[in-house]
Amino acid sequence: MSRARVRRLDPLRLDVFQHLFAAAAEEMGAALLRSSFSTNIRERRDFSCALFDGRGRMIGQAAHLPVHLGSTPMSVRAAIAHCAMGPGDAVLLNDPYRGGTHLPDLTLVSPVFLPGSTRPDFFCANRAHHADVGGAVPGSMAPADDVHGEGLRIPPLHLVRAGKLERTTLALILANMRCPDEREGDLLAQWATNRIGERRLLALAAEQGARELRGRAQELMDWTERLTRALLTSLPARRVRFADTLEEPGGKDAFIRLELVKRGATLSCDLRATDSVPRSSLSATLAVTHSAVFYCLRALLPPGTPANDGILRPVRILTRPGTLVDAAYPAGVAAGNVETSQRIVDVLFGALDALVPARIPAASAGTMSNLTFAAAAVPGGAPAFTYYETIPGGAGASAVGPGESGLQTHMTNTRNTPIEAFERSYPVRVERLELRRSSGGRGARAGGDGVRKRLRFLVDVQAAFIRDRQRRGPWGLAGGAAG
Repeated sequence: MSRARVRRLDPLRLDVFQHLFAAAAEEMGAALLRSSFSTNIRERRDFSCALFDGRGRMIGQAAHLPVHLGSTPMSVRAAIAHCAMGPGDAVLLNDPYRGGTHLPDLTLVSPVFLPGSTRPDFFCANRAHHADVGGAVPGSMAPADDVHGEGLRIPPLHLVRAGKLERTTLALILANMRCPDEREGDLLAQWATNRIGERRLLALAAEQGARELRGRAQELMDWTERLTRALLTSLPARRVRFADTLEEPGGKDAFIRLELVKRGATLSCDLRATDSVPRSSLSATLAVTHSAVFYCLRALLPPGTPANDGILRPVRILTRPGTLVDAAYPAGVAAGNVETSQRIVDVLFGALDALVPARIPAASAGTMSNLTFAAAAVPGGAPAFTYYETIPGGAGASAVGPGESGLQTHMTNTRNTPIEAFERSYPVRVERLELRRSSGGRGARAGGDGVRKRLRFLVDVQAAFIRDRQRRGPWGLAGGAAG
């Protein structure tokens, strides 16, 4: 951006537009929360909403899930590349090799045409974790040898054309999922959510003018890029290596290895030395890896920095297809989104500690502790329900103070299902939910404690659990002990 253009920027007006775009995304989230059917979306708020310009670049987001928001741009660009979208259309996808995360995360992308436009000016997108999308095990989150065992893989395809639902497409999708009525309700809620975003953008264009809306979106991304480059310029020029592990089935460790190179106002994140795990569900998609880098940089930027496409412009992310950080077909990805994403953050923060000491916290829980269970209405019949949740852990301590206990950390930002809603919706009793005292790492400032949760099922269920950090606890910093 030229200096002349920088001088013409109106920071106050840009800040207003930042909040206008963010408010529209938050309004989308409120609509999805109110209209969804499943407990995971309605109570745990396992969804995210964001707005994009006509090229698929993120211009604004709600304060939802980091693992969703930093990865959704790739899904939006995949939808643009594979589907010609007209007014009233909506494209559905979850393909992990085309910008997706893992199969339960269904993304819906809708174009927004401002008056007189023949091409989309903006896109609205939301991503929601569905409690089941088929596969070998209810909940679609159990370890599988490859992606086909994890559930239904959906390339970009039209769910809605010109405002009308594609009934045959919907029928094909629902036929491959357990509890199809709940899945249909959540998909329709996602469609309504994008229409809310479209309505808000059209109202802003009518109030501010289409040219002003497009121009401010561009300037917001440029502004964020400048703030990111200023941050990087302030850091010492260094080459740093850091590695951490994930626990493979069978007792083996799989390594994520990072070489971080900071030069001038740019940053290189080289993850090509990371291990391959071809017969595992631990592979994170490239979109998830980008999301982790996006999150870590955003955490270091000044408060109030717009979260948009500008953050990753000065960053080069290098990966090798077929590794833990760049899933290649047909690798499983269920745990890559929830476990490997957390470890990528740990590795990035571990390396960044050499550049910004005293600002980086010790490692947090490092696992989302994913629980799924389902039961049939009658023996051998179709599932009466499927349920998914992540169980919170402790946050790492820092120079500021001790870590918080019993909360979702880093790449997840979901809520706990209230016990009252949990027991009302499912034949389950929560017998214990408490902090595991002194489970956080000891030190001058202690790490946050994890939780203990005990459930009693009142009917026979099929359950699965994906977790990590069972053999080796989260690392400490500045002499602090591991969790």
